[in-house]
Amino acid sequence: MTKPVIGFIGLGLMGGNMVENLQTRGFQVNVMDLNKDAVAKVIARGNATEVASGKELAEKSDIVMLALTTSKVVELVVYAEDGILAGMSEGKTLIDFGTSIPDSTRKIGAALAEKGCGMIDAPLGRTPAHAKDGLLNIMAAGDIDTFNKVKPVLDEQGENVFHLGALGAGHTTKLINNFIGMTTVTAMSQAFAVAKAAGVDGQQLFDIMSAGPSNSPFMQFTKFYAVDGEEKLGFSVANANKDLGYFNQMVSDLGGESLIAQGTSANLQAAVDAGLGQNDVPVIFDYFNSKLEK
Repeated sequence: MTKPVIGFIGLGLMGGNMVENLQTRGFQVNVMDLNKDAVAKVIARGNATEVASGKELAEKSDIVMLALTTSKVVELVVYAEDGILAGMSEGKTLIDFGTSIPDSTRKIGAALAEKGCGMIDAPLGRTPAHAKDGLLNIMAAGDIDTFNKVKPVLDEQGENVFHLGALGAGHTTKLINNFIGMTTVTAMSQAFAVAKAAGVDGQQLFDIMSAGPSNSPFMQFTKFYAVDGEEKLGFSVANANKDLGYFNQMVSDLGGESLIAQGTSANLQAAVDAGLGQNDVPVIFDYFNSKLEK
């Protein structure tokens, strides 16, 4: 069976490795990114073409994939005069692998449906290393027929591919997941900072907490920095701050509010303002520690 042609926008750490995996598995790819060095690496591997616009990429591809930073960027790429929507035609599919606002996702999906096109929101779990090997966790959502149509390609990219329901459910699930995860890391980082200020040994605190129900991979990542000084989580304060903002907006769109998420957001924003935005989330320990130093 002939493999579909893939159009891919967003060649950062995750997206670049996803494209390499697709090339390794024999897919023809069309790519676009502001980072020309990243584009050059893709072209050098062969079976790839650089395109000048989202419109051209959509016209030349069967499936368009996005690995972009924010909903605002996604909407700019989709709705621009020479953007993706302008180049989509009946039967094509758009897959958004980023973490986006669910209402934005559903709005884009409706615009695509008017042209006879499908959309899947498919945020990711695991790391860029997993992306390179096709071992991601993929939280996909959308019309079941559209999902089944693109699932063979998703199976080449993910070890675990979930279908979570109607369009937007993937992004909703990812935001909930990141709310829990980043709130946990933020709280644990503050716990280690308070322990340090109070004269409690961080390793001993970890040994005690990890012997009980508080133990988790997130505690491990927090301890790696707070006790050992190593950044291992691989997710920046700035990205966590963005995702918590999206979670708060989603809750607001549902008619409620989350004081817990607002508290996490306030701490993450303070860490960004302190110059820690590009650091691993557990480095927020340094921000908390600075506020406790006398």
